[in-house]
Amino acid sequence: MDYYEILGVTKNASQDEIKKAFHKLAHQYHPDKGGDEKKFKEINEAYQVLSDAQKRAQYDQYGRVFDGGQPGGNPFEGQGFNWSWGNTRQQEEVEFDMGDLGDVFEQFFGGGRRTAKKDPKKGKDIQVDIELTLEKVLKEHVEKVTLSKQATCHRCQGTGAEPNTKIKECFSCRGTGQVQQVQKTVFGSYTTLATCPECKGEGTIPEKPCNVCKGEGRTKGQETIEIHIPAGIDTNQVIRVDGKGEAGKKGAKAGNLFARIFVKKHPAFERRGDDLFSQTEINFSQAALGDEIEIKSLEGTNILLQVPQGTETGKVLRISGKGIPHFGGYGRGNMYVEFKVKTPKKLSRKQKELLDQLKKEGL
Repeated sequence: MDYYEILGVTKNASQDEIKKAFHKLAHQYHPDKGGDEKKFKEINEAYQVLSDAQKRAQYDQYGRVFDGGQPGGNPFEGQGFNWSWGNTRQQEEVEFDMGDLGDVFEQFFGGGRRTAKKDPKKGKDIQVDIELTLEKVLKEHVEKVTLSKQATCHRCQGTGAEPNTKIKECFSCRGTGQVQQVQKTVFGSYTTLATCPECKGEGTIPEKPCNVCKGEGRTKGQETIEIHIPAGIDTNQVIRVDGKGEAGKKGAKAGNLFARIFVKKHPAFERRGDDLFSQTEINFSQAALGDEIEIKSLEGTNILLQVPQGTETGKVLRISGKGIPHFGGYGRGNMYVEFKVKTPKKLSRKQKELLDQLKKEGL
């Protein structure tokens, strides 16, 4: 039903044009003058909406929803839904079966309908932070965390009922977990389904609540959880452990545990991706003549490193496969060693004499 088409005006018509069109058509189709009663009601309904600025704006904004994309159409036809615009003389109530229209009304009325769930709510997720040394990142290992959280009640095993007692159907909602509510809007009144406040949407109530958890199905307790840490993990990566969060109500699914990793800074090595960077000092003679030196790896083992002749400060050598293991794959990154030529601050008499001789030789 297109109100503008009924009155024979355009969507840009002024209020005066709408009023004139209404008076002309009302005079033509008035039942007292032998006119069509059904047509007269349509004309009156159209005018009641388009003559009111607020109702007209609402009609212009949501007209496609009600028209179903076709002039005069009714998308709710055959769905057990009867729609009527309210007017100043009589506000009609709208009663309908939501059926499969929940999503439409949720968008249109800003969440006017919420589907109640019969199942108890899932337990909450938990996040913990785990700090690791750079050495621990080299190998897969297990970290243990102790959490204080909601755990499944040991007495009722999560049912919320005392052992050997029954769980009965909720009297308020008759086991559906839902109750009807009537809400009024500018368009009329409509019925929605809401979560039953008595059983919290579960549809059942323990005949006798558990003495330990008071019908909750869970209690506060501590649990030590093992978290498997893969090799090569880095800061801000998150490991999920399914089912190790808060226990759900009355045997519902537990939440998950999320462990966020933080790798501490190392005093000797800097991590860049899967590569390691370090510095080592050499003296004048080693830099000039070259030498073989020992340096420590991240594992703590010694590595023989050949210092090239004529090495200057800032020169970098690469040691393949001595970096961090690739996360989720094979192989390792590389280790890079930067040389720093050390300048002595104190010299012995003999060292000074030798340096003087080198100086005379142009070194």
